[in-house]
Amino acid sequence: MSIRSSISPLLRGTAALSHLSKGSFRITRSSSFTSSIKVSTHRYLSTTTNFKMAAQDTPSGKEVQKDDNVITNWVSPSDKSGEFKRQQSTFRSFISSSPGSEFPPEAGRYHLYVSYACPWANRTLIARKLKGLEDIISFSVVHWHMGPKGWRFVTDEEAEQEDVKGEGVVPHEGGLSHLREVYFGVNPEYEGRFTVPVLWDKKGGRIVNNESSEILRMLNSEFNGLIDEPFKSVDLYPEDLRREIDETHEWQYDLINNGVYKSGFATTQEAYERNVKALFEALDRAEKHLADGTEGPYWFGERLTEVDIRLFVTIVRFDPVYVQHFKCNIRDIRSGYPAIHKWMRNLYWNIPAFKDTTNFNHIKFHYTKSHTNINPLSITPLGPVPDILPRWEEVPAVSFRG
Repeated sequence: MSIRSSISPLLRGTAALSHLSKGSFRITRSSSFTSSIKVSTHRYLSTTTNFKMAAQDTPSGKEVQKDDNVITNWVSPSDKSGEFKRQQSTFRSFISSSPGSEFPPEAGRYHLYVSYACPWANRTLIARKLKGLEDIISFSVVHWHMGPKGWRFVTDEEAEQEDVKGEGVVPHEGGLSHLREVYFGVNPEYEGRFTVPVLWDKKGGRIVNNESSEILRMLNSEFNGLIDEPFKSVDLYPEDLRREIDETHEWQYDLINNGVYKSGFATTQEAYERNVKALFEALDRAEKHLADGTEGPYWFGERLTEVDIRLFVTIVRFDPVYVQHFKCNIRDIRSGYPAIHKWMRNLYWNIPAFKDTTNFNHIKFHYTKSHTNINPLSITPLGPVPDILPRWEEVPAVSFRG
């Protein structure tokens, strides 16, 4: 039986509707459920060939053993707690419009190295687009596969493959093969992780910052002198909401954004259960807020803020990856959290900055083929189908309840 025929009963009675919710930027007509099925099915037909290309990144012998201890052991083998502990970012300089700044805002001076797979990097791409900085800050995207040497840049051939291609997915303009070379070029003694995003100063040949939350703040405010309305009036960190935004970030980062990783990378049953329970308690809290505590389509009602960005990048990955790959399967979003599901789809379907920077190929292939400690055979599940539901459709169980 083909994949198409086995899921055809799910297609009956579906309709592709598009509505503009209050506070949305524009109407975007979604594709039909049937079309989504076809795209999702087609995507996986060439997986084997593409993974062979990705596997070229893997060295052999002592180099694997040495590098694996640094890059892909998400929990140190000597750590008996089994807890994943996220490393602090190293480069923490700021672009500032203040007089005499070491890094002043200039058009064409700065570049973002990102991964479509990485939620932390995805934050900065969303903000870049919301603020109209496309012609001011350039960006490039690494290959979705992370091997023992970390993120790598695509080759010319890979950039055209269906599972890899996308806006900004290009070879490094200086011929580098791995992102680690960018880090070592700045500091040959660097010993941290080679993370994305990286905010790069092209003029000085330096890394400005590799902390996504700080880059988000810079993009929000420091380039306002170079952009026109309506982008200048977009304020993702408004002064009157800053205390509430910071308080929301505190629990959402620890329990949701990082909570999926603490669940998925746990190496003991106790660490996994502790973190996955805390994750779903936090999702319950988010569901209650979006269902009962806001009058508009965003976390703070009518006002889109960085809370929406930072939560979205985790939630949009939840059903396609975290449910199965990170064992976050107490509930999924589409059938277990109707308010979160509605909020997420409003952002995705109605605001181009969210949809255009979400690449499900990179997301699904990265997690399932890079984390071999979790998925040693690197098999990518076909579901869920589709990766994200159209704006006004629900899974059968929710439709039946409604």
